[in-house]
Amino acid sequence: MFDQLSGKMSGVLEGLSKNGKLSEADVTEAMREVRLAMLEADVALPVVRNFVNKVRERSVGQEVLESVSPGQAVAKIVNDALIDALGGAGAVPLNLSANPPVPVLMVGLQGSGKTTTSGKIALRLSGRENKKVLLASLDVQRPAAQLQLQQLAERVNAKTGRVQALPIIAGQSPVQIAKRALETGRLEGYDVVILDTAGRLSIDEALMDEVRDIRTLTKPAETLLVVDAMTGQDAVNTAKTFNEAVGITGVVMSRMDGDARGGAALSMKAITGAPIKLTGSGENLEALEEFHPERVAGRILGLGDVAGLVERAAETLDHEEGERVAKKMLAGKFDLDDYVSQIDQINRMGSISGILGMMPGMGKIKDMLGDKELDTSIFKRHKAIISSMTKQERKTPDIIKASRKKRIAAGSGTTVPEINRLLKQFNDMSTMMKRISKMGLGGLMRGMGGAGGLADLMKGMGGPGGKPGGRPPFV
Repeated sequence: MFDQLSGKMSGVLEGLSKNGKLSEADVTEAMREVRLAMLEADVALPVVRNFVNKVRERSVGQEVLESVSPGQAVAKIVNDALIDALGGAGAVPLNLSANPPVPVLMVGLQGSGKTTTSGKIALRLSGRENKKVLLASLDVQRPAAQLQLQQLAERVNAKTGRVQALPIIAGQSPVQIAKRALETGRLEGYDVVILDTAGRLSIDEALMDEVRDIRTLTKPAETLLVVDAMTGQDAVNTAKTFNEAVGITGVVMSRMDGDARGGAALSMKAITGAPIKLTGSGENLEALEEFHPERVAGRILGLGDVAGLVERAAETLDHEEGERVAKKMLAGKFDLDDYVSQIDQINRMGSISGILGMMPGMGKIKDMLGDKELDTSIFKRHKAIISSMTKQERKTPDIIKASRKKRIAAGSGTTVPEINRLLKQFNDMSTMMKRISKMGLGGLMRGMGGAGGLADLMKGMGGPGGKPGGRPPFV
């Protein structure tokens, strides 16, 4: 969601770095470009003014302008100012330091993702922190809202075994449900009770009165406002109104994987005083992350988020499965079932574009792509083809001849040429793996430029040094 802002900010700082020595006029011109970039990204005007003034004051000092690398010094100042605007370095954790059951109150407008976020937080607390969590829907306005939360609780419980939903009793008011939830939490030994309040299409006094009554009764350790990042400055205005009316302790921004311009995230802390604690990026229950201002600042400036990428890999990838497949690859025994396993691993990491955005220097590659999205549909087609094969065909693809190809194409909704391409690419991959297994990794590295080394492998793959226009398999 920060792509537009990131591209312009990176361009401004890159221009400063090329100039060598800087003058006060250079900094002023650069700040003008930064100001325009932030306004285009829908950052609130007071935040933009404060940010630009802060950076300019720090950048025009003698120590910066006369330093050996003034462009890099300004980039450091911009980075620090971004971190401050986003709430300061370090994630702000959920406050659960109260006697159990700890009440967590979820508030927000209808359609912001509040109920789904409640389920995500339940999974996070029960899976990572081994908490026993009770989910309670206080939404008696929206049809099937309580049933939706109950179904989410069942999905989470299937993963962790430590989450339940409060039984539904028709006719109770939100305050009565909240009271029953806390009593159930105490009697049945729950660590956390998540109270999912009703939303509205817009803020009204009836909604605020209801939330205030529930808050007075439950005295929550956290009052978390869920806002949709796609709504831009409306999200900031919603947070400001909720904070003034009922008080909030933190913000959860949903749909952070969308194509919004990012201004809401940059404005939230300065306008409301409440920190962004968590962000959601998809419908999957696992798609919830802590908000690290320094990492977001790094992504905006094109520095990537390597720490976040490593964390995501650690949380989502099946490392035992990865090691198993890696050993088979090095032994030259990689089959189509293993290929499907690797596709599933990639899909767990999220969108390819999202992963690229977390890698340093990938912004330029994304710019080269322009409006084109990376085509990952090939993975789905490959999975469909492979799932239409027999177990023997997946283990030994060499037996797949014309009649089998026709059957597989009919079963997978693809064509025989697509199957031929998959099999050829897989054959190239297998050949490469067998050659690596014979040479050993040491031999591969020693012979990178010589006979029998990496250059020969690339020729075998039809890549550089091989057939013109060739490419590595599975790309």
